[in-house]
Amino acid sequence: MEKSPILFAIGTLALLLVSAFADDVVVLTEENFENEVGQDRGALVEFYAPWCGHCKKLAPEYEKLGASFKKANSVLIGKVDCDDQKNLCSKFDVSGYPTIKWFPKGSLEPKKYEGARTAEALTEYVNMEGGTNVKITAVPSDVVILSPENFDEVVLDKSKDVLVEFYAPWCGHCKALAPIYEKVATAFKLDEDVVIASLDADKYRDLAEKYGISGFPTLKFFPKNNKDGEEYEGGRDLDDFVSFINEKCGTSRDSKGQLTSKAGIVASLEELVKEFVSATNDEKKTILNRLEEEAGKLEGSAARYGKIYTKVAKKCMEKGADYAKNEIQRLERMLSKAISPVKADEFSLKKNILSTFAA
Repeated sequence: MEKSPILFAIGTLALLLVSAFADDVVVLTEENFENEVGQDRGALVEFYAPWCGHCKKLAPEYEKLGASFKKANSVLIGKVDCDDQKNLCSKFDVSGYPTIKWFPKGSLEPKKYEGARTAEALTEYVNMEGGTNVKITAVPSDVVILSPENFDEVVLDKSKDVLVEFYAPWCGHCKALAPIYEKVATAFKLDEDVVIASLDADKYRDLAEKYGISGFPTLKFFPKNNKDGEEYEGGRDLDDFVSFINEKCGTSRDSKGQLTSKAGIVASLEELVKEFVSATNDEKKTILNRLEEEAGKLEGSAARYGKIYTKVAKKCMEKGADYAKNEIQRLERMLSKAISPVKADEFSLKKNILSTFAA
């Protein structure tokens, strides 16, 4: 079963409408603050601390605000990490977190925002102060939204590794987890065998009870070989989730969703590559045959990697010993450009495998 767009909630739960546009909130520091704020546009600035629970609750709403005002040239939505920028926060009399302040166009004399901390209320305020007429942007979610209608189809699919968050919309810890969980889903969205999913356990209580859910949020992992589910007991930071999924699912991603240097490497082929690299041209032909034979035994994504190994070996024989090194340099130039995530994966996989031939 492929990940169907039908399974994705688009603009449904505010709990999950986050993080895809997190970069639309401008990170402000002492170095760039006066270049961005107090110039030719108004600015709404959140002064926060990473450890602050109220800040974590605000994060998905504030990120949705940033996405909504992305194209509004007359308004900036920014944020300042007060743990990192203590002097800047002190300068603007910030004593609690989060503190939100509006800086009028051309002014570094702000006024404090005292309204509700929802994307809707913040948007109304910025529109009033900035003279804009921006509507809330519906942010696509990479988290698969579960219900009794699709739960078995998604979670019990033995071709997929599925992580499920059982949450309640009113749960504070769930709201704090939401932006992190969305980033987990985004990091693994190109891995077709990995599904990051979420169920409103308050709405679908019978289904939650079936899986022994008694508190929120509860996370359960349903690997391909165990559809009874395993309780996730790891940390709740992005890196904790990424490490868990890489370990359990055999993926090789970092927290930004980029492939690591381990991606595509097949341990069973590495010794043959070492033999191939040190062999004479006549010996290389024999080793290539063995490499093709071993690659042919691979299954799943490893089979795809095996084809790259054999293709690289043939190119090395055809173009000489410098082929791998030259091709790595070419791919590094390509990866430094603005390319699609799919292309970045393709080039990174090939670069990693080429590196074993260039060692």
